Amino acid sequence: MDAQQFKKALLTDYLDNISSRPVQAEVQPGYLRNLLPARAPQDGQSWDQIHGDLFSKIMPGMTHWNSPNFLAFFPAPTSYPSMLGELYSAALTTSAFNWDCAPAVTELETIMMDWVARMLNLPEPYLSTSTGGGVIQGTTSEAVVAVMVAARERYLGQVIPNLDDLNGTDRENAMARRRANLVAIGSEASHSCTQKAALIIGVRYRSVPVTIDDDFSMRGQRLQQTIAQCREEGLEPFYVTATLGTTSTCALDRFEEIAEVLKDEASIWVHVDAAYAGNALVCEEYQYLTKPFGAFDSFSTALSKWLLVNLDACCLFVKKRDQLIDALSIHPAYLRNTASDSGTVIDYRNWQVPLSRRFRALKVWFVMRSYGQKRLKEYIRNHIRLGQAFAKLIASKPDLFEIMTPPAFALTVIRVRSESGHGEEANRLTRAVYESINKANEVMLTSTVIGGDFVIRVVGANPNTNTAALQRAFDLLVSATEECLGTDSTPTNERRKHLGVLPTCISEKDSMRSTADDGVGLSRKSIGPQDFRAVVSLWNVVSKWHWL
Repeated sequence: MDAQQFKKALLTDYLDNISSRPVQAEVQPGYLRNLLPARAPQDGQSWDQIHGDLFSKIMPGMTHWNSPNFLAFFPAPTSYPSMLGELYSAALTTSAFNWDCAPAVTELETIMMDWVARMLNLPEPYLSTSTGGGVIQGTTSEAVVAVMVAARERYLGQVIPNLDDLNGTDRENAMARRRANLVAIGSEASHSCTQKAALIIGVRYRSVPVTIDDDFSMRGQRLQQTIAQCREEGLEPFYVTATLGTTSTCALDRFEEIAEVLKDEASIWVHVDAAYAGNALVCEEYQYLTKPFGAFDSFSTALSKWLLVNLDACCLFVKKRDQLIDALSIHPAYLRNTASDSGTVIDYRNWQVPLSRRFRALKVWFVMRSYGQKRLKEYIRNHIRLGQAFAKLIASKPDLFEIMTPPAFALTVIRVRSESGHGEEANRLTRAVYESINKANEVMLTSTVIGGDFVIRVVGANPNTNTAALQRAFDLLVSATEECLGTDSTPTNERRKHLGVLPTCISEKDSMRSTADDGVGLSRKSIGPQDFRAVVSLWNVVSKWHWL
């Protein structure tokens, strides 16, 4: 493949036409095995042949997460600057486990993480210029594993008498005996990654009860009770996940209460999981939330869930980097070098579970510079406005729907209201509506269970979310619900005339997909498709490499 073939192969029109594709893949499990040969080809094939198979065999099996009709899970956005970052990273390929493998890779990441920390209003200790710093992990799950290992090692170092005086087998045995009693804690609403991390590192897990009366937030008193109960069972709590924006409802744990309860528990590590909603901290109106974080130990948010940087881009920040480094550092002879031995550089292999790492900071740098803080704030606020407007639509139909928790961070959680008022009947109706809508494949929603109630989640926060898609989702919810209830006497082609409309304060020009936008919901001051197509100079060089 040469540079011209590469340029032709770029999917530059994919986002422009994404709304015309079915949002969910319409295939059955195992469909692809019947379409591809059992073995790789003996001889190389032409790109035209490969490209044709991409569209005929792969595209039918894709769910399009950046479609305006994708209102499920949390978003997985991308943007042209981010895509360019991935392209350049692939061309400048490195395995940057040490600083001297590619100094720019490490140093740009350190600077970018400080940029992000300041944007999010994190306390000073989380900066690399202080005692902490940031590192780009692949996902939140990886970040939680890393900090849980650090929490475990810190705890054992504090509670085992004279541990530093023990060597070899004696040290290992002392730590192994104590590990058997360790327990990590999250809330019932915490993401499953905390429980999975506990499983991976060989400790127990307990959850703190949450209730609808508290909007499914973890409260300080209930955390305190759970810690006490663990200790009564002979277990030793060493780690807590607090959440800024839970997966099911975007609930906010009560950070000030948690800080107060744990102020005398210096051996318990507190990590704030803000995978999705943490991106909203770029907006000043949410930055009050970070005030208690100075009492905690680590924080993570995934730019790849909302802030236009594609997967993988989870930003993990620690308040005391030495605790993370000490827990994850191994120094075989083949990784030794003068720069690392000097102690003056960062080797990010000691901040994560894997050894090798990609040049992820490049796409963060491209996105931050292309859009700037003002446009990124506007991007987040627009989604929140759209979410609030959608919630008002739902509230306009109190005979059909019940909003289960306060709408937050562009997420609305609803269930169908049953005439009997019984939970089981409401669950049955809500499930029927949910399955009917997703089967039709005009929009894609996800469901969850909170407090025993089956509910539907609607979150519109990808780059192409617009008023029309949210209006259509509301239309479909009303139609499916009335059909399930047997109350719809309105002809299908007349129904829309009787539906509510999004408030006038959210006009179509505010949509993330207006004709003035560049395909990712932001102005043409940023990188757009025309710039993306023009980036070929690097590939003219790359195409001359002999192995191509």
